[in-house]
Amino acid sequence: MSALVVLERSDEIVTVILNRPERLNALTREMWHDVGTIFAALEPDDGLRCVILRGAGNKAFAPGADIAEFAERRSNRMQARDYGGVMHRAMAAVGECRHPTVAAIEGICVGGGLELAMMCDIRICGESSRFGVPVNRIGVTMAYPEIGALIERVGRQVALEILLEGRIFGATEALAKGLVSRIVPDDKVLEEAFAAANRIAAGAPLVNRWHKKFARRLMDPRPLSGDERDEPYLTFDTDDFRAGYQAFLAKTTAVFRGK
Repeated sequence: MSALVVLERSDEIVTVILNRPERLNALTREMWHDVGTIFAALEPDDGLRCVILRGAGNKAFAPGADIAEFAERRSNRMQARDYGGVMHRAMAAVGECRHPTVAAIEGICVGGGLELAMMCDIRICGESSRFGVPVNRIGVTMAYPEIGALIERVGRQVALEILLEGRIFGATEALAKGLVSRIVPDDKVLEEAFAAANRIAAGAPLVNRWHKKFARRLMDPRPLSGDERDEPYLTFDTDDFRAGYQAFLAKTTAVFRGK
C-alpha cells in the first residue's frame, strides 16, 4: 500500500485514513485501488469488530476525484471505464464488508468522497460538513453502481434532485435526506465515531456480522430459502449467546469472543 491510504489499529477497531490532506484527500485512482485492497484484506479478520473510515486532517473527508489526473488517467471512454472499475471494486469492498463500518465525516464530503462514505453502515458528520454530487458541472456522469448506491440511501426522487441540481448542501439537509446518521459538533466527530465503534465492539461480533448479512440479503427481491430463514437461529448455538444471557442474568458485562 502507498502512504495515500493508511491503516491504524487499536485492539478490535481499525481506522482506514484517506491520507492526502494537502489536497483535502482528493481521491486518485491509486487511492481507490488501495481502499479496495485494504478492505478486502480486512474481510477475513475474525478479531476485527469495527472499521472507521475517515479523511486525514479536519477540513475534509474527501472532495471527490482529483480532477488534475483526468488528463492522463480518465480522459476518454476506455480510461474512464477502467477507472470506474477500480472505483466500483472499492465501493463494493466497503459496502459488502462483513464487519460494521463507520464513516467519520469532517468538512467537505462531495462527489466520490460522498460515494465512498455512503457505503459505510453509520455516517457521522460535523455541523459544518458539506455534501453534494456536482458532477454535471464538469460533464461527468455517475455510473450505475454509484447511482444505485445513492438511490438505495435516499430514494430515486432525492437522488435525482442531488444529481440534477448539483447543489452543495449542509449537514442538516444531509441528515434529512438520509445521507448521514447523525450530526455532532465539528470538534466531536472523531470522538463520536470512536464511541460508536466501541459500542459496536462491545456487542457480539457474530450477531453484528449476521445482522449486516441479513439486511443486505433483504435488499434482494428473491424469496428467502428455508435455510436462509433458519440462519438467524444459529446464534442460539454460539458461546457468545450463552455468555450474553448468563451475564444479563448475573447483571455483569458479557465478554464476547466471536464463537
